[in-house]
Amino acid sequence: MMASIGEFDPLNTRVPATKIEVTVSCRSLLDVDTFSKSDPGMTEVIDNTRNPDFVRKFVLDFFFEEKQNLRFDVYNVDSRSCNISKHDFLGQTFCTLGEIIGSAGGRLERTLSGIPGKKCGVIILTAEELSNCRDIATMQLCANKLDKKDFFGKSDPFLVFYRSNEDGTFTICHKTEVIKNTLNPVWQSFTIPVRALCNGDYDRTVKVDVYDWDRDGSHDFIGEFTTSYRELSRGQNQFNVYEVLNPKKKGKKKKYINSGTVTLLSFKVESEYTFPTSLHYMSPYQMNAYAMALKAVGEIIQDYDSDKLFPAYGFGAKLPPDGKISHAFPLNGDGEHPNCVGIEGVLEAYFQSLRTVQLYGPTNFAPVINKVANCASEITDGSQYFVLLMITDGVISDMVQTKEAVVNAASLPMSVIIVGVGPAEFDAMEELDGDEVRVSSRGRLAERDIVQFVPFRDYIDRSGNQVLSMARLAKDVLAEIPDQLLSFMKSRGIEPRPSMSSSPLHRHI
Repeated sequence: MMASIGEFDPLNTRVPATKIEVTVSCRSLLDVDTFSKSDPGMTEVIDNTRNPDFVRKFVLDFFFEEKQNLRFDVYNVDSRSCNISKHDFLGQTFCTLGEIIGSAGGRLERTLSGIPGKKCGVIILTAEELSNCRDIATMQLCANKLDKKDFFGKSDPFLVFYRSNEDGTFTICHKTEVIKNTLNPVWQSFTIPVRALCNGDYDRTVKVDVYDWDRDGSHDFIGEFTTSYRELSRGQNQFNVYEVLNPKKKGKKKKYINSGTVTLLSFKVESEYTFPTSLHYMSPYQMNAYAMALKAVGEIIQDYDSDKLFPAYGFGAKLPPDGKISHAFPLNGDGEHPNCVGIEGVLEAYFQSLRTVQLYGPTNFAPVINKVANCASEITDGSQYFVLLMITDGVISDMVQTKEAVVNAASLPMSVIIVGVGPAEFDAMEELDGDEVRVSSRGRLAERDIVQFVPFRDYIDRSGNQVLSMARLAKDVLAEIPDQLLSFMKSRGIEPRPSMSSSPLHRHI
């Protein structure tokens, strides 16, 4: 699902009156699949449901004096394609931001349309003015003795957090990951803005539902409990052990006690004021530029990798526990096994590393390029080809060494994709991209052009549509890879094999 907003001031001279958070839910969507329910997305994609409650929000600047037109499109996502036209259209609605805000309780319900002769379902839009609270809460929870829900196993528990509304309804604000096959899960710690959890009202009710995950989307309700930000902020103590209660079971069974307990293991609050200035800032509402670039390129290129295991490295950070500076550290923290499972695994490792390392200069490219080159040098028979994706803000501290690394790598089965994010000048990156002048080092020309550079800002959709931005980026950034692969194979006299059971393309990030 995506929203696009009409622009009314080309000079951009307006001062926003306030920021509004819009939450989206849908009910009774079209069932377009034969064997599964619809998978609406963008916001996030929610698998196998016709009644999604999206966690990801739209944060909009509200101008009272203007008519701000909104369009909401709903799609069924059946592939990894970033191209919206490749997915099934389920319906759309049009409204203004003022209509949502002016509805009773800030809740607007509209019928979806757009498919002749079909009832497309309903979209529910909820708006709330965001407070000025800039704090961020980080917490971790565990559970004990949850009800067993799976016939052949235990349960696959996850938590869903909701904040209460004045009309007695609840707005979803966070989902934890699923922990498989256990009645005593320990969830990873997570970070959430305080205004997303309670919008600055410390005594506002926070409801937490406990579910058993099912592949078909019909997750089993285990139970629920309520708390508040004020209670959670007390940290780990006897008051933050919550009984998980299932009202239906409680009404049917006289001896019913509870469906398990959930315990708060840790809770801390930090000020957010320094975070948004970083290009790595993790907004709860949308991906940062690093994540968008990684996802856009990775989701296409991963289809050509047979095992979907990708080594992922960071460069330019102080590592715990001793603060040692590294220019090629595994994002998952495992030096022996740096592989991540799929592009989602890479993103998860990236987000986790931001919480554990301290970003630190200088930024050296050569160590990561040389690390991948060492792997590529071991397999030069054409059975594998390596693609290194580097995402950077443009600051490079070892240009001489990087040129040497590129020249050396040009004779190996590998390509280097560099995506520049942020507003910096990328003159150094343009120099590495050998489209005009082949990269050289100490009098040696690179055997092939193996570097492709693009600045992400050139592909950002003006309406804020992340899907279009990512699709445009992926199309251009991957355009040279086939020719680069063929140029290596031809230079080594390697002929295509008549029947390949697996793909030769491997990728590092």
